[in-house]
Amino acid sequence: MGNVNKSMMEATRRNQEFMLETQRVQLERQIHMQNEMREKMMSLQIARSRELLYWFGTFYAVAAIGMVTGFRRTRKPGTLVPLLPLTFVLAYQADLAYGSKINRIKMEAENIIMFEHDLLSLPMGVPTPASIDEARERQEETKRLNKRFRI
Repeated sequence: MGNVNKSMMEATRRNQEFMLETQRVQLERQIHMQNEMREKMMSLQIARSRELLYWFGTFYAVAAIGMVTGFRRTRKPGTLVPLLPLTFVLAYQADLAYGSKINRIKMEAENIIMFEHDLLSLPMGVPTPASIDEARERQEETKRLNKRFRI
């Protein structure tokens, strides 16, 4: 009888170890998946800013040619004034798309996390399973009431 009990205890221990290992692997996979999704979203944002830079750069070139042409004809310096803010916007977009702007943004984000963490707290705190369930139940109740009144 003691041998069977010892065998059952050993099987239970191995099963618990297996479950812990499975949970660890699943958690690691979730972390990797979230990181991969984050990287994909960042690459999409960078690609978006580069595409915007192409369009804005083309607009800037056409507008600059038009303003310089207008200045040559009228000799009024006011026709060149819009180039100043457009140049700043173009430089910002170029820095974001190909420069070190993203690295500076990351460094600032790290500083905020380290030294200004209070800015990151969620209103009413972090959601709990109970608060999520309450919100889900309220949403289901609202759907049920809306169905009843639509008929």
